[in-house]
Order: sequence, then C-alpha cells, then structure tokens
Amino acid sequence: MASTIEKKEHSQVVISLEAGLEEWKAALKQAYNKNKGRFQVPGFRKGKVPYQLVCQYYGEGVLYDDAMNEIANKQYPEAVKEHDLKVVSRPEMDVTALDENGLKYTISVYVKPEFELGQYEGVEVPYKDIEVTDKDIDAELERMAKRNSSLEEVTDRPAAEGDTVTIDYEGFKDGVAFEGGKGEGYNLKLGSHSFIPGFEDQVIGHSEGEEFTIEVKFPEDYHSEDLKGADATFNVKIHAIKTEIIPEIDDEFAKDVSEFDTLDELKADIRKNKEEKAAKDNKAAFENETVRAVCDNFQIEIPPVMIENEVEQMAQDQSARMSSQGIELSMYLQYLGQSMEEFKQSLEPMARVRVKSSLIIEKITEVINPEVTEADYEEEIKTIADTYKISIEDVKKSVGAESSFINDSIRARKTVEYLASKAVKVEPKEPDAEPAEEKKPAKKTAAKKTTAKKAEDAEAPAEEKPKKTAAKKTTAKKAEDAAEAPAEEKPKKTRAKKAKSDEDAAKE
Repeated sequence: MASTIEKKEHSQVVISLEAGLEEWKAALKQAYNKNKGRFQVPGFRKGKVPYQLVCQYYGEGVLYDDAMNEIANKQYPEAVKEHDLKVVSRPEMDVTALDENGLKYTISVYVKPEFELGQYEGVEVPYKDIEVTDKDIDAELERMAKRNSSLEEVTDRPAAEGDTVTIDYEGFKDGVAFEGGKGEGYNLKLGSHSFIPGFEDQVIGHSEGEEFTIEVKFPEDYHSEDLKGADATFNVKIHAIKTEIIPEIDDEFAKDVSEFDTLDELKADIRKNKEEKAAKDNKAAFENETVRAVCDNFQIEIPPVMIENEVEQMAQDQSARMSSQGIELSMYLQYLGQSMEEFKQSLEPMARVRVKSSLIIEKITEVINPEVTEADYEEEIKTIADTYKISIEDVKKSVGAESSFINDSIRARKTVEYLASKAVKVEPKEPDAEPAEEKKPAKKTAAKKTTAKKAEDAEAPAEEKPKKTAAKKTTAKKAEDAAEAPAEEKPKKTRAKKAKSDEDAAKE
C-alpha cells in the first residue's frame, strides 16, 4: 500500500490512499458476503442470491460503502503508523477516483500540533507557603464545638436571630396560594438567609404559639416566572423556638470528641494533621504554578477539535459527579437558566488550558524520559485503589495487560515533579494599588453561576448561597420547591462522642 500525506493549516493532515482494481473487486466480494443475507430476488431464497445477480438487480453501488470501509479500515491504521501520526479527531473519507484502475481516496484528520520547546527549567514561580497558625487551630476547635452543639427549647422569650424555629407557613399571591409555598413543621434557622429576603427578619420577635402574616417581595431574578418580582404574603405559625447550645472548649470537650484526655493533646493532633495537609497543599500548589509558568513560555496553535473533545469530556465528568449525588446536570442547568450549549461554552477557557498543559507535559516527558520503576507502578495502583475504595487486585484486573496509561500517568507526574525541582521560588508581586479616584463601586447584581469553575465545584443547586451543612444534597426540583422554603437546617444532635476534625473527616 502506498500512502502520502499533506499537512494543512491548524494541524490538519490529508492522507492519500489507493487500492488497485483487484483489491477493489475483492472488497466488493467481502461487502457482498457481509450483506447477502438481506438481498431478495424473485426465484431465490433470501441470502442465496448470487453476487452477479445482486449487482445486476440492485446495482453494484449498493456494495460500495461497505467495500470502501473494508479497504479504509485496513489501510488507514497502517498509514497512521507509517507516518507516525498522533490523531486527535475522527477520520473523514473522500473518494477522489473510482474507475478501471481501482479506488483512490483521501482521509482527513487532525493531529497533535507540532511546536518548539520553550524554557522549562529554572522558571521563576511566584509562591508563598500556607502556614498553620494558632488561629487555624482555634477555628478548627470552634467548628468541632459547633458540630457537637445541641438545640434547647426556649419558652420565655420571642424568636431571635440564630434561633431555629419550627413553623407552619403558606404563601399567597394576590390572595391565591401558589405551588411550593406551603410547609408544615418546618425547621428554619433565623439568619441563615435560606428563605427569600425579608421572610426571616419578620419572623424574629414573634413567640411560640403565635400566628401572624408577613409580606415579602420575590427577587426579580427568581427562578419561577410567575413569582419574579411579585408581592406575596405568608401566613405563619410558630410551634417551637430552639436556641443552639455550643459546648465549652476544655479538657472535657476533648474527651467527648476525641481519643485524647486533654485539650492540649487535641490541639497538638489538630496542628499535626493541618501541617501535613498544608505540606501536601503547598507541594501541589507549587507544582501547579510551575506548570502554569512553564506553559507561558510556549506558543501552540491548538486544533479546535482538541478543545471540543476536552469540553465534552469535562461535561461528562461533571455530569457523572453530579449523578453520584443524585442530581441530573440537565436539571441543574435548567434551574440556573442555562442551556447545555452555554454551559459547554463556559468550559472552553479551562479546556484550552488543560489541553495546552497536557501537550507541553507530554513533549517534555519525551525529552527527559523519566524512569518508571516497579515500585512506582505498585504505588500508583494503590493510589487508584484508595481513591475508588476498591481492592488492589480489582484494580489490576481492570487494568489487565493494557497498563500503558498508568505508566504514562506516572511519567507525566514525574515530569511535573522534575519541573518543580528545577523551578525558582520567588515572592509573589503585590497587586498595584488602584488610585482611589479610579475605583468604581462594585455592581450590586447577583453573580450568575455560569463559569467553568462554579460548574465544576457545583455540589447541589441552592436558592441562595450553598450552605456548608451535612444536609443531603437536593435535586434541582427539590431546590426549586425549597425556594419558598429552602434547604432545612435540621436541629443538631446532642454532643457526639469521638467526633472527627475536618481533616479526619476529609481522610475518610
């Protein structure tokens, strides 16, 4: 087989191929054998029509597509290997000649772009270590105390900010109850801003057993078209008022929430965990910044198809993450008022960065050629097993003989570590102070949740700001229904024995 290639703009390559007359006839016979079971001619049983009669009755062209595929499926991979092409798109076939000499055709593909190496050793990287301070330890202890708080009912005063009230409520617009505006026995923490603006403020000051009416105005950007900017009233009844009791942080507290006997021992353990995490975070941050600095030294014209492929992969990953939490990406985008096309457009900048850095790391890896040892391989397998909570044996079974992607992953990681070891840490530059007269007041508009970062980080939809609670993630529908009565702030349980710190919880 003879093949030639022509390089076009934007890393497109056109491969010219051909098949002689005998090869073309053989391909037609293969196409006939593949499809003869579907041909019917009077006087012959289905599947028994001779080749020549099929060509006469149906026309030889009925076999062309399959015959061309037979030839291309054999020749194309050989041409890719012959010319060492790194294909990144689906091939597109175009027939240029089909005559007494046989078949001539081209296949167009996009390949990884060629580019020159820029500076990748000794780059300057703005960097500052994350340090663990006494304030961090105290903040962690406060979080632990809050997690182990309890709710205590109060009857001698009206509801105040910070209290959790159990209420019945029903909303009306123009005197008519609207869908999703009713709740019974609902626990609402006042000051959580989980209800529409003005609702919680008007509950404050009312007492247990009291029934009253409040007036609110829905935001102009509210998700329900019927309620956008609408005036509404809510009939409310308070059944109970509870206040949060936070335990005192002392030796007894340390005994209750950990395996330690003293507060000092608990503090020392928190500091140790935080310093270990900070060390990992510092290393990862420096490596990320190093890759960013290295990539700034390269100019690459990336084929659009590579960006498109990465966007599709990112969208699929996001969908899988949300599905694991019981949320459909399509419903979440509908809740945000964003189309799938808009969502994918928001991913393009990040996709471009990821593709560029991947290409650069791959090329530098080819140059420095880091070694992958058996110990490296076993450690990577263990990391995968720990990440996905499966056994090492199951990982090895899944990988099987096709372990090249694991080796590639290890080599890429070693390349990044190599670049970081050669980088020079420099103090971050302080941002230039903007002259006072040029400063403009920030616009008081609700930020749209349309950036790639926000989409990646999305855990679950929320009417207002997402709350960092242990409440179950809700679907977009649940979030919609909760718009009038958003996610419940459930009463905290009484002090739990052996509660874990944030670091310990994260490890699990």
